[in-house]
Amino acid sequence: MRTEIFEEDSVEPQMAPLIDCVFLLLIFFLVATTLKKLERQLPVDLPPAVQANEVATNPDTLVIAVDVNGRTYLDGSIVTPGVFLRQLDDLADTATERPVRIDADRGTAFEHVVRVLEACNVRSIANVAVHVADMNK
Repeated sequence: MRTEIFEEDSVEPQMAPLIDCVFLLLIFFLVATTLKKLERQLPVDLPPAVQANEVATNPDTLVIAVDVNGRTYLDGSIVTPGVFLRQLDDLADTATERPVRIDADRGTAFEHVVRVLEACNVRSIANVAVHVADMNK
């Protein structure tokens, strides 16, 4: 005796979850590129380095930039010396192991960079690095 089997439900991909995934990916990439763009807009022309080793950047890194005129930027925002020192005090109180990266313009007087390094040293912030331009780009 022969029995015919009919499929009542056809197998089709659900479009709503796929659309949700596409929108989530789109939002993620928009936010990620916007955050990276803020750092590039700083008026800092980094000095080149021939022998520097490329190091992976921690997303938790505090970026301190110093432009040609000696103005200090903290994570992309210009800050006054008082605000800068208060932020370093907060960092020293909460997370002394948080990495700090200094981006100084090649035309910046060295005294401005030394001022930032001394401020970190006084607060016992030891995980400090200096960022330079990539010669390959």
